[in-house]
Amino acid sequence: MNDSKPVSPQRRRWRSMLWSLLAVVALAMTLPSIGYVMAQSGGSQAVFGDRGENPRSGMWREAREGQPGFTVQSGPYVTNTMISNSGDTWRQFRTGPLVQWGGWFLGAVVIAIALFFLVRGRIRLEDGRSGMTIERWKAYERVLHWFVAISFVLLAITGLSMLFGRYVLIPALGPEGFAWWAGVAMNIHNYLGPAFSVGLLLMILLWVRHNIPNGTDIAWFRQGGGIFGKGHPSAGKLNGGEKVWFWLGVFALGIIVSVSGVILDFPIWGQTRQDMALAQGFHAIAAIVWIGLFLGHAYIGSIGTEGALEGMTTGRVDVNWAKQHHDLWLEEELAKGVRPQPAESGQGGGTAAVSQPSH
Repeated sequence: MNDSKPVSPQRRRWRSMLWSLLAVVALAMTLPSIGYVMAQSGGSQAVFGDRGENPRSGMWREAREGQPGFTVQSGPYVTNTMISNSGDTWRQFRTGPLVQWGGWFLGAVVIAIALFFLVRGRIRLEDGRSGMTIERWKAYERVLHWFVAISFVLLAITGLSMLFGRYVLIPALGPEGFAWWAGVAMNIHNYLGPAFSVGLLLMILLWVRHNIPNGTDIAWFRQGGGIFGKGHPSAGKLNGGEKVWFWLGVFALGIIVSVSGVILDFPIWGQTRQDMALAQGFHAIAAIVWIGLFLGHAYIGSIGTEGALEGMTTGRVDVNWAKQHHDLWLEEELAKGVRPQPAESGQGGGTAAVSQPSH
């Protein structure tokens, strides 16, 4: 006879979110490891022999000093130019300040989120679940969101692999393993990037009307957004924090990353080497900052706030969650005649009565 108790819907949701987070971390760790396996099985033919002294070092010194030479390339700033100083300047910046400060920034973000979770804990539903839900996001909105989100994660993994691979992955995978993974990561990044940019543009056009700042957002920030202090400030469809994520992350940084990515992906419009170096710099810096913001956004929208993730997985949220975090939006929906529906199996339940939100 089995006396074990059935697992509650709330515990199943918690486990599901935890496993989803672990899956993302595992993906980030295991994808580069494929390179090591392929290298051991002969998948990479990279050769890193004894380089010794370059017999042509004298020629390169002369080229660096500006001695005249001949190249078959043509175009602005490249005719008879054997070495472009703009490229070398970018290389020095990339292997120096960018890697150093970018690594410290991302590490600090992860530590800050972990400490915040330990101190603040999860933001719980104060009145528990009502057992009634209301639609928050439609199916096409959720599909677009997850396409952009999953693409973002893959682009972040591959981009960071190429940026930090020399310092993190080569010691772990070896030169051959990293060489194989770097080739795969570059192809994923280059081919997925344009599709991601299109999805991002559609997301901006679809949700810009929900992100117009107003006076409610100022009050929301003054009260700490319900994250710091007591009480939960009023908010419409999207609160002040979500609007900052939209305008700073999705719009500003997203446009910079997308435009610079297109310049790098399609060098067919007469881009000079200096243009490409500048695009590399803008692309990398904006992407690192965006990844940091994304980590905070993903935390708040998943394990950081009870009931938040359901809006983007099922499309519906508990009425008490809406009342606690987006009361003005709930009032508008009820005024339009939208009626809450009983929660489906697995979404949680309760006996709390559904009432009009109050302030």
